[in-house]
Amino acid sequence: MAYLLGVDTGGTYTDAVVLDEVTDSVVAAAKALTSRPDLAVGVGAAIDAAIAKAAVDVADIAMVSLSTTLATNALVEGQGGRIALIAIGFDDAELGRAGLSDALRGDPVIRLSGGHNHAGGEAAALDLEHLRGALAGLDAGITGFAVAASFATRNPAHEVAVRDLIRDQTGKPVSCSHELSQALGGPKRALTAVLNARLIGMIDRLITACEDHLAKVGIAARLMVVRGDGALVSAAIAREKPIETILSGPAASIAGASWLTGETDALVSDIGGTTTDVCLLRGGRPKIDPQGARVGPFRTMVEAVAMRTTGLGGDSEVHVVEGLHGGLRLGPRRLMPISLAAHHYPDLVHATLDRGLAQDIPATDGGQFVIPLWETLPDGLDARELVIAQRLVDGPLRLGHVVQSRMESPALARLVGRGLVILAGVTPSDAAHASGLADAWDREAAEKALTLFARRRTGGGVRVALDGPTLARQIIDQLTVQTVDCLLQAAFAEDDLDWADPAALAKHPLTMAGLDQHQGVVEVQMSLGVPVIGLGASASTYYGAVGERLRTRMILPEHAGVANAIGAVVGQVQMQATGTVTSAGEGAFAVHLPQGPQTFADRDAAMAALEQALQAQAGAQARASGVEEIRFVVSRDVTEIDVEGRPMFIEATIRVEASGRPRIASEA
Repeated sequence: MAYLLGVDTGGTYTDAVVLDEVTDSVVAAAKALTSRPDLAVGVGAAIDAAIAKAAVDVADIAMVSLSTTLATNALVEGQGGRIALIAIGFDDAELGRAGLSDALRGDPVIRLSGGHNHAGGEAAALDLEHLRGALAGLDAGITGFAVAASFATRNPAHEVAVRDLIRDQTGKPVSCSHELSQALGGPKRALTAVLNARLIGMIDRLITACEDHLAKVGIAARLMVVRGDGALVSAAIAREKPIETILSGPAASIAGASWLTGETDALVSDIGGTTTDVCLLRGGRPKIDPQGARVGPFRTMVEAVAMRTTGLGGDSEVHVVEGLHGGLRLGPRRLMPISLAAHHYPDLVHATLDRGLAQDIPATDGGQFVIPLWETLPDGLDARELVIAQRLVDGPLRLGHVVQSRMESPALARLVGRGLVILAGVTPSDAAHASGLADAWDREAAEKALTLFARRRTGGGVRVALDGPTLARQIIDQLTVQTVDCLLQAAFAEDDLDWADPAALAKHPLTMAGLDQHQGVVEVQMSLGVPVIGLGASASTYYGAVGERLRTRMILPEHAGVANAIGAVVGQVQMQATGTVTSAGEGAFAVHLPQGPQTFADRDAAMAALEQALQAQAGAQARASGVEEIRFVVSRDVTEIDVEGRPMFIEATIRVEASGRPRIASEA
């Protein structure tokens, strides 16, 4: 017998599922809380529970595949390690494009002369001496480096030289832009490298946690990781290019949705703790985003499913809308639900909430808590960050005891952004517990927190809600409103009419009137033309009302809560390699290879050489991921212009895809 083990690590839960490869059926599924900072605890608990339920011999586990939303969540919430960007040959204007300044979040930029031109020739000499001095001046809190050079896709020599020097001098991971994308657009490649460098430590810890536990329990199978386009890659590749795992969890959920339901045309909506991910399934396949994966405010050069990711989940922070009339808004930041915090720290949470309820005026910190996520005090903290960290050395505290002045709030925000601490507060998960729709954690704590939150005042001076139960209903109703908005935006964006502004249309009064089925002098009706497949552990809790509002069929399949883990093991390996041939004039054709440009006198010879090199590159990566029977697909995009009746070659882009199922064998 051969069994497949799928694992998905999300912001709140880690899921594991065992599939029978012969019968193509789910044997067992299990969940465990995602554990921080030691991810191994949650990963191990989920794997052990699934294997125990399945009652299978670990020697029969033939393949393990991992998907995750950790990278996606980190980008949505602005988290990740501190990095330094080495920018080679870029000017100030270029460094201000593509959202690069926002992505850097104040992290250092080392600018060097150098870079190449469009043809791959050196535009300026590379100044490595300046780099050596600048590296020595960086603080110890830098966890990795991003390297981006002008036209590195035409000649990566300067990026390679800088990468080698940084590794020799610091020993820390380096992300080169040309290794992540072969597309032109220096600032966007630099952005992708920055985000990749920021994620390396997080994804490495997850893969290590999974590998260590598999070894501990005696599972010798190959470990694969789901990429953002739904393809499988080896764990080694995922470690080097963690940016490719953004939208990994959502991509796996699409595969899982199709496998679970058999539906070929539907909107798939996956609600997690941090995000809601929506994608259109057409003909049984998701569309690939031609502009690169967009997560939160960032448009990367990573090829991924065309997914709309919104900071809305079961653990989203509940805000009171500013203004006279108040109202609620959810997200985008994830909090640890009060009910979960009380599950871990019952004495602290209940005592604090009881004191708050005994007072007529709510505390200014709103009954929130700060929970450290480190095992030892982290390095690289500034003076104010260190003060806050030292207050937390003995464990979680009430927010008002951690931040004792207004000037300390930005320092706490930086610690949250780096993933070193998490805030606990009221979330939709607490509303679900207080309403009896969920029972995993501490319902009493949720009820107390909601009662305390309801006492807050709007800008008009009235209470946010009459009482805790009323507030719980308002929060769940608001989640319905925002989920409907997510689905409508996706529907307008994917509709054949190519609507101009999906976000505005989703909120348009006519759209709202249509959903209300307005009957007057004007009659308006609106509904979705495809069903919605609801995925995620809390989909059954919230999505019934969403389907009713959109007047469409809501499909909530069995095992919807572990769809990501299922999708993780039903995919294929797909490796792509892309390269370019350019021409500086008649009889001169430059092939831009990873080791640098080579010149040919004949166009066809140049293209054949590039295709051969790309096939070798993609094939080697596929074989490294366990594929023995490789299928190659080659596409060519040739640009020519007509000059006096004769075609003139300008440029050709060749793409080679190597695909196949990884070898299913426990002795791998």
